Formats: sequence, structure tokens, C-alpha cells
Amino acid sequence: MKKYFYLTILILAIAGVLDSAYLTYEHYVNSIPFCSTYFPFLDCGKVLRSQYSQVYGIPLAVLGLIHYFFLTVIIFITIIMSGRTRFRWILGYILIVQSAIGALVSVYLMYLQIFLIGSICLYCTLSAIISMTLFLLVQWKLSLERKEFFILTSGLIYQKIIKPVLFLINAEIIHETITTIGEILGMVGPAKWFIQYLMKTENPSLRQKIAGIDFPAPIGLSAGFDYEAKLTQILPSLGFGFGTVGTITNLPYEGNPPPLLGRLPKSRSLMVNKGFKNMGAKKIIEKLGKYNFDIPIGISIGRTNSRKLITLDESIIDIISAFSLFEKSSVKHAYYELNISCPNLYGSISFYPPGYLNLLLKALAKLDVKRPVFVKMPIEKSDEDVFKMLKVIVEFKFIKGVIFGNLQKDRKDPSLDQEEVRKFPVGNFSGKPCEKRSNELIKLCYKKYGKRLIIIGCGGVFSAEDAYQKI
Repeated sequence: MKKYFYLTILILAIAGVLDSAYLTYEHYVNSIPFCSTYFPFLDCGKVLRSQYSQVYGIPLAVLGLIHYFFLTVIIFITIIMSGRTRFRWILGYILIVQSAIGALVSVYLMYLQIFLIGSICLYCTLSAIISMTLFLLVQWKLSLERKEFFILTSGLIYQKIIKPVLFLINAEIIHETITTIGEILGMVGPAKWFIQYLMKTENPSLRQKIAGIDFPAPIGLSAGFDYEAKLTQILPSLGFGFGTVGTITNLPYEGNPPPLLGRLPKSRSLMVNKGFKNMGAKKIIEKLGKYNFDIPIGISIGRTNSRKLITLDESIIDIISAFSLFEKSSVKHAYYELNISCPNLYGSISFYPPGYLNLLLKALAKLDVKRPVFVKMPIEKSDEDVFKMLKVIVEFKFIKGVIFGNLQKDRKDPSLDQEEVRKFPVGNFSGKPCEKRSNELIKLCYKKYGKRLIIIGCGGVFSAEDAYQKI
């Protein structure tokens, strides 16, 4: 199919060369091209002799000839370089940009003809039709190249221009602002479509059905980012295959004393000290109950971060209460995440000891939840401790899998820049510092329980290669 596509646009580009070459010839011999006299709005002479027919003394016909000749050369090289995939992608980027330039200029020139000159030149209009057809065909057939080009260029703009400005502002303010913008865009249909047009790619080979859930892609947004349930409607347009809201607790919590977030650019990490900041289960249910979801959305549930929860039993009741609220709600979520591993909570209650974990899961089993449950695991525990926890988890059939893992608590981790760490006396660390241990635990769990548990990797995923390593 691509072969016929390139042949088609090559023919169009050559037609553009012939059209603009003819107009260039007529210009330099000072002749007026033949144009129909049956219609009063057709007057090539009026258009080609107008003040708009030249740019800085250069005839537009000459610029058009250069444009189409350049496109012809690029398309021809693309055809003969069929075996060099990467080089063809670069040529594809050039085609995308050049055809877009041609289309924009053509729209502008048609505007000049219709609204300012008041006459139409058939040859100029033919050129505009050729340019617009080329543009639409390139946008259609080179959609992957178009999206990759947009991501590369927007990423470069972000890194070099936007990021230095944003890094002058408090990280929490930026986080709240970006998620709010995402929420607004998610409510505007044309905005969602346009973002999807620019960024979203779909590959049937990446689609999986796991635990009865249809995942269109393997990359999801983990819990901790969207704790106010703002992004569920925009995530599909960005290309995410699933997303987890939360962590949500039975009662609301306004967050730990600041700082809640901090940047460690050298470590490729964020300091996180939110402590399950969220609006509480009831408000999240009220917010999400009105939505349908285009991708699987999960709800991460944890213990309310409150000094009033003193005993283990109180903590278990609190967690079960949150699950119960969601089970009775109209929210169309696909799964649950049971977060037992947040390191930024009040009190000494922990579900890491196998006995305590067993009590929690027994209580949850009595609720008979109707959706798959995945347990969010710590990464700071030893292999032995993790295996003890897994041994408990596999005894409960409603637990379909585990997530490795949560934040890095070890401030001496080699991946952390110690000068950056010293800036933050509180909190723990996401991103690159989580990668190594997360991958180790994924490997250990798969070796022992790969046939029993679904494993979701979390932490240090910056690229497709990082994700593939976890897979």
C-alpha cells in the first residue's frame, strides 16, 4: 500500500512542477496564460499581475516550482531508499513539514484571490488543489511519522524552552495546574480529538486482555499522579492504555505539611510527600460516577492518613469502608489497586507483616469485590520479606496480581544525587531511583509466581525501552 501511496504523491508533485513551471515561463516571457472568459470571476491576468504575485521581487510561480521540485526529489529518494527504514522516516518528516507549508501557503493564496483580488486563476487554483491533496494524503498515510515528529519536536521545545521556565515555579503548583488543564481539555471534544490526532498511536499487537480487562496498550498512568481524578477523560487521547486514580482513602486528607513535591533533575526523580492527599472516597465517587471511560481506569485505595486510626482493626475497617463505597457506586472502573505501601503516612500501622496482611485480605475477601484487585507492593523490603507477603497474597483468589512498586525510601540509593537529596528532609523518591529494585522484584515474583499473579511494573519508565525491560 505504501508503494502506491508514494507513486500517487509523486505524480501529484510532478503535476505541481508542470503547473508552476508553466506559470514561471509565462511570467518571464511576459505573457498571460490562457484562462476561460466565460466566467467573470476567472481572470488569470488580474491575479498574476497583482501586487500579491511576488514576494520580495520573486514570482510566486518560481517559489511554487521550487516547492514542488523539492517534494518530487524527496518522494523519489524515499521510493528508491525502501530498504533503509530510519532514513525513510527522516524523509517522511520532511514530507510532512513541506506538504504542510504548501497547504498553508495555498490556503492563504486562495484567500487573496477570493477576498482581495476578486478573481480566480485556474492554474493557481490547480496548484492549491494539488498542495492540499498532497497534504491530506501525507497526513493520512504517514500518521505514525507525523505523530513521532510532533512528539520529538514538542519534546525538544519543552526541554529547551518550557521546562526551564516551569522549573522556576513550585513543583506542586505546576502539578496542580497541569492536571487542571488536562481536566478541562478532557471535557472538550474537539480538543481531545486534536490531541489524539497529534499523539495517539494504536498497534493491535500491543492490545491485551488480562484478568478480563481489555488493555489497548501496555503503558498506564500509575497511582499518585491523578489523586483528584482529573485526567480520566484525557488519558486515552495521550495514548495511555490504562490509568489509576488515587490513592483514594475512605476520608479526605489535605496532604502532609509542605513540601509535597520536589524536583531532583540530576537523579531523574521527584521527592513525594503527599501522604495520600485526596478528596475522599465519597467525593471521588460523585465526580467519576457521571463518566464513561475509553480505557480501563483503576481505583487505588489505601488507609486514611489520620492520627485517629490507632489500631490495626480501625485501619482495616477504614480500608474496607472505602472499597465498600466504590462497590456500591455507579463508577465504571475496571479494577482496584490495594495500596499497602505508601511510606508517608502517620502512625506505625503497617500491612507488611504477613499476619497483618492476611487479616486485611481476609476482611476484603468477605466483601466479595466484583473487580480484579492488584496489590501495590513496597520496594524497600528484602527478597525474603517480599516472598513472605506474596505467599499470603496468592492464597486469595480475588487478588489477581501485584504492582512493583512504590517509592524509593533509601536515601543512600546510588541512583540518587546526595546533594539533591539533602534539599528535602522529608518524603521519598519516584522515578529512576525506583527502577533497579522494581525490576529485580518483578523478576523474582515472575520466577516464583508468574503463573499465578499478573505483574504490573512501576517506577523508572522514561522510554519504550524502559517499559520493554519490565515486560
